[in-house]
Amino acid sequence: MDNSTIVAIATPNGIGGIGIIKISGRDALRIGTAIFRKHQMSGNQLDEPNSIPSLEFKSHHFYYGNIINPENNQVIDEVLFVFMKAPHSYTREDIVEIQAHSGSVVLGTILNLLLKYGALLAKPGEFTKRAYLNGRIDLTQAEAVIDIINAKTTQALEIANKQIKGDLKKSIELLRDEMLNLLAEIEVAIDFYDDHDDEIVENDYLLNRLQNNIINKLEKLIEQYDYGLIIKDGINVAIIGRPNVGKSSLLNRLIQKERSIVTPIPGTTRDIIEENIIIRGVPINIADTAGLHESDDLVETIGIKKTQEHIENSHVVLFLIDAGFPISEDELAIFQQIKEKQVILVFNKIDLFKNSFELEVPEDFKNTASVKISALYNLGIDKLKEVIAKECLNQTSYNSNNSIIPNLRHKLALELSLQSLATAYEGIKTQKPFELIAIDIDEGIKALNEILGINIRPDIIHQIFERFCIGK
Repeated sequence: MDNSTIVAIATPNGIGGIGIIKISGRDALRIGTAIFRKHQMSGNQLDEPNSIPSLEFKSHHFYYGNIINPENNQVIDEVLFVFMKAPHSYTREDIVEIQAHSGSVVLGTILNLLLKYGALLAKPGEFTKRAYLNGRIDLTQAEAVIDIINAKTTQALEIANKQIKGDLKKSIELLRDEMLNLLAEIEVAIDFYDDHDDEIVENDYLLNRLQNNIINKLEKLIEQYDYGLIIKDGINVAIIGRPNVGKSSLLNRLIQKERSIVTPIPGTTRDIIEENIIIRGVPINIADTAGLHESDDLVETIGIKKTQEHIENSHVVLFLIDAGFPISEDELAIFQQIKEKQVILVFNKIDLFKNSFELEVPEDFKNTASVKISALYNLGIDKLKEVIAKECLNQTSYNSNNSIIPNLRHKLALELSLQSLATAYEGIKTQKPFELIAIDIDEGIKALNEILGINIRPDIIHQIFERFCIGK
């Protein structure tokens, strides 16, 4: 464990009311008080700030004073200073937080003074990494910190908060404990096998316990990954169609601002224009794409190629069709390219029809979700949002009683554990030696330990925490 004292600006760049600088390590108070001068009170008056011994600082008490440059006693800023004594802090080390005014110059000046007096600049995620290494949180809780920071919706925030409270940790620990108990019984059977003619543990009992208490629960956890991914990262939605069918107008309506250029000239959009919206608590990453058609124009051709690549990476495709014209051969060809995706047919320009009408659609289109809209007059847009949310959420199954698997690392470890347990299950069925069954179960336990951060490789820990910002 690194014994250095680290420091970083813990608030985002920019001008604002408060900017926080955080120091963590055994020398945090010494370094912080080297540049802090506390204001003293005489009656109702504030005296000139004075330095006070570090021993006089009470833990978790705020002190009002100035940050000064000790070389010339120049006042840098008026601040609040708080000391948190180990182990009652975020990192379980001594921590000092300085609440100054937010601004790059003032915070940078204070930071440079602290570095000059012995602190080292923190690496990305180093405060949370120390909290993990010092046993305050496990690895799943540490990863939840970055999910809280990056949460795009209240639902994503709720999931991350459940994880930081230990919901996922408890689910994994319960499974691991069940596997450890089962392994213990098998090892007893191995030890006493030669001394008994009868089976110490029956195969049917092992199979039932393995399936119902472990394998089924592992599968349910893995099933929650897709839902967690949608809530955390959002659904990628591409608006596609021929030129001049209203794709840019539809994007503008969905995001409720003029983001895409709209003209009567076909082929205006030549690059991908992306925006983010929230529909029923689901983040939607929506993209206006170049019109799909044959073209000799080099720039248009590049835009069309980008559209095709974007379709490939999209979860849902909004196929926009001009309701005022029969479906063309080009549109039939486009549908053949995208029919394996989650497609919503969007018939635009229904304002051209005064009365209710029925669209004639080819047989291939009839089992595809469809909505009638007018992007120009904002008709049917709310209905379209409902259908988008329904199609997105239909791609996943969510059980609120289960823990959400928030990232790919967890999913891969669970799948590895499940694979090992499935091998053990088949081994019991085919009456393989218990020694081999024990190896498979132990491999499953090791995979779960990786999720919690037990006996995990240092390079994986590094990869996790380098995604954090400096100061967290």
